[in-house]
Amino acid sequence: MPTTPPEPPYRRIAADIRQRITEGELAPGDRVPSTRRLAQQWGVALATATKALTELRLEGYVETRPRAGTVVAATARRAGDPPAAPTPAPAPAPEAELTRERVVRAAMEIADAEGLAALSMRGVAARLGVAAMSPYRYVGGKNRLVSLMADAAYGELGYPDPPPPGPRACLELGARTLWRLHRRHPWLAQLTPLTRPLMLPNMLVHGEWLLSALDGTGLDATTKMDVQLLVFTHVQGVAANLEREAQAEAATGKTDDEWMAAQQPALTALAASGRYPAFTRTLGALGDGGYDMDLDALFELGLTTLLNGLTPLLERRPSTPGTPREGVPAPPPTRHTPR
Repeated sequence: MPTTPPEPPYRRIAADIRQRITEGELAPGDRVPSTRRLAQQWGVALATATKALTELRLEGYVETRPRAGTVVAATARRAGDPPAAPTPAPAPAPEAELTRERVVRAAMEIADAEGLAALSMRGVAARLGVAAMSPYRYVGGKNRLVSLMADAAYGELGYPDPPPPGPRACLELGARTLWRLHRRHPWLAQLTPLTRPLMLPNMLVHGEWLLSALDGTGLDATTKMDVQLLVFTHVQGVAANLEREAQAEAATGKTDDEWMAAQQPALTALAASGRYPAFTRTLGALGDGGYDMDLDALFELGLTTLLNGLTPLLERRPSTPGTPREGVPAPPPTRHTPR
């Protein structure tokens, strides 16, 4: 006699999470397992895990919040709730309505919620509800998709016209704008090393702003490039930890506070060894509250220190073109370009 075909893996995953929500194991606002964790737990591809979460999202059980990941929706139904009027789940738009912008936006939503490592072409297709190969017709492949994502992200914020007065104010605004973008899209800090920047129109808008801030300072071209790269590097360097923390939490299932709590015995042993007196004194001065790393505060401290250090350079009078300015060494005849 005919047998019932097995339920697709993504439906089994969705059913398991749905049951945990309706029975109250997962409350509104609680994080549900990431696609990476679901793929590990169920032995499936990331695209299958993405499809399961997409089904739950369309049913209203979960919602995606940037950097919080996928969480239980406030309106998710519980066991014992009165029956609700049936409402059809929103159907994915037909492939005829697919555009490059929709593909890029869906990819950004995945990367914003779960990190760049969770992004795959199949996952994007699953989120859009289209055939696995459909996104390729609009973005070519994953590398091209990531470039389009970055260009779209850098284009979300611009600058005022006229600019604020003074080079320091303009540099500060440029750094804060870049920080806001990296805060919104932490995966931006993971894309390329400083020595191999992406040639993206919207990214160049920010470089143009920083370089324009240095017009009239009398700095030579090499120093101008160095200064704008220092500003960008500060933003990127701090922001890189936003994505790394999300990756570590997805891999271990522990928040940073939980991980630090587990390291307490090792930390205590190191402090008691007597080999690190400055470290031990600092820990003691922090008291029972310990050190609460705040990346926003770290960014602010670094930006203030950087701008204070640059201010004497920015406030020097312009010198005669071609003449090295006092206190600023002339650039070497040649400059090594990393390959």
